[in-house]
Amino acid sequence: MTILDIAHLRLHNQAIAPSHLATAGDVVRQLGAVQGQDYLGTLWALGLRRQQAVEADIEQAIANREIVRTWPMRGTLHFVAPEDVRWMLALLTPRIIARAARRYNQLELDEPTFDHSETVFAKALQDGNSLTRPEIMAALEEAGISTKGQRGYHLLWHAAQNGLICFGPRQGKQDTFVWLDDWLPAGKVLNRDESLAELARRYFTGHGPATLQDFIWWSGLLTADARAAVEMVAAELEEVVIDGQTYWLTSTDPVSKDPSPTVYLLPGFDEYLLGYRDRSAVLDPAHNDKIVPGGNGMFKSTIVIDGQVVGTWKRTLRKKSVTIELEPFNALSEAERETIATAAEAYGAFLERMVNFTN
Repeated sequence: MTILDIAHLRLHNQAIAPSHLATAGDVVRQLGAVQGQDYLGTLWALGLRRQQAVEADIEQAIANREIVRTWPMRGTLHFVAPEDVRWMLALLTPRIIARAARRYNQLELDEPTFDHSETVFAKALQDGNSLTRPEIMAALEEAGISTKGQRGYHLLWHAAQNGLICFGPRQGKQDTFVWLDDWLPAGKVLNRDESLAELARRYFTGHGPATLQDFIWWSGLLTADARAAVEMVAAELEEVVIDGQTYWLTSTDPVSKDPSPTVYLLPGFDEYLLGYRDRSAVLDPAHNDKIVPGGNGMFKSTIVIDGQVVGTWKRTLRKKSVTIELEPFNALSEAERETIATAAEAYGAFLERMVNFTN
């Protein structure tokens, strides 16, 4: 196996090539979790991995509670399967909360304030009610809890980390929040070791080949816990060494390669990049700054050809159309441009909009 093989196996294991999963729920179960801070981009991340999806299908999956958006890994927004929310939070929240202590102190957020805010949330969201962020902020202010600065965000975040609230379906362009126990049935009950093993199993199934350091980055686990998790499932995994680096995956079966260029237009923050600490198998480090300009944490949408990131793209939405503009790192061949145009049409079909393709 070579470094180039890693990219093709990741495309396959992430259900990008081919897109073969039946539902959005299947996608998040395959990958363990799907990065979710860019809401519209994440709808495409989920849609491109399942069969014949349109954007409305993914939003319906959210409304049907087939996938859930919250803050499990690293305190960052992800979509996960409903049965996984509670055990993931139980495993990962303690370290995340501990790391937020300094920020809480700066914002003058203490346990009595958290307790008070959680009482407000419980009352506001009772009986299956859902509220937008402005409505939740207004409820806190009416209860005498200041939401100035980032206080309101951190009160929501803390309640979600503790498994009290999660995101509901959007109302227009507004996020909504719901009471978790009303929104979701009871999920899996796993002890700590079972949770560690399951997290590793999910990660390497949906992200392999990947390294221990990649798993640490994605999960936010301590090194000792991540290493223990890998050891628990090592018998289920294949281990390969490439250029002195150990990679884990569920199968080393070769992936058939299409002789013509395979092209994917991936959204910003896609798991194909963000799921790994070391992205060099799919992205030349010389181009890192073109994906995350200035290291600002905002990942651009990427053009992927034969597993390699070769440029970025951006969209402009209009009422009935979408304009797609390419920014390749280097000149593209005519065959590559034609295949990218086909990928752009697939994205337009997902949005149910006509495509204006600027190449």
